[in-house]
Amino acid sequence: MVIIKKYVLVLVLLLITLNALAPSRQSLVILETSPVKPYDRLIHAIGIVETGGDTLSYNPVEEATGYFQIRPVRLADYNKRTGKDYKMKDLFSYRISEEIFLYYAKMMGPYNYEKIARGWNGSGKKTYLYWNRVKKYL
Repeated sequence: MVIIKKYVLVLVLLLITLNALAPSRQSLVILETSPVKPYDRLIHAIGIVETGGDTLSYNPVEEATGYFQIRPVRLADYNKRTGKDYKMKDLFSYRISEEIFLYYAKMMGPYNYEKIARGWNGSGKKTYLYWNRVKKYL
C-alpha cells in the first residue's frame, strides 16, 4: 500500500513539473461574429422622430409612408436608380423601408449621422432643426 502511495505521489509531482515545463498555449477562438450595423442607432432615432417607431404610419398631407416616412418622389428615384419596382404600399414593410433608407444613407455617409439625417429630411435651414431632434435619440 505504501508503494502505491509513493508511485501516486511521484506521478503527481511529475505531472506538476511537466505542466510547469510545457509551453503555454493561449489562443483566442471566435465562434461567431455578429454583423456590424453602423446605422442602427440612426435608424432608431429617425424612426422615433418620423413616426414614434410606427411602421404603419401614413401622412396623407405629404403622402409619406412607413417607418421612415418615404414620399412618392423618393420611392420613384430609388426605383429608377436600382431597377426595383416597389409601390407605396410596400413601404409599410419595415424591411423594404430600411433597404431604401440604407441605400441613401450609404450614399450620403458613410458614418456621418448629421449629413445623413439632414439629407434624409430634405435641404435648407429646417434640416438643422430636424437634426437637433434626431440627436436627442442617438
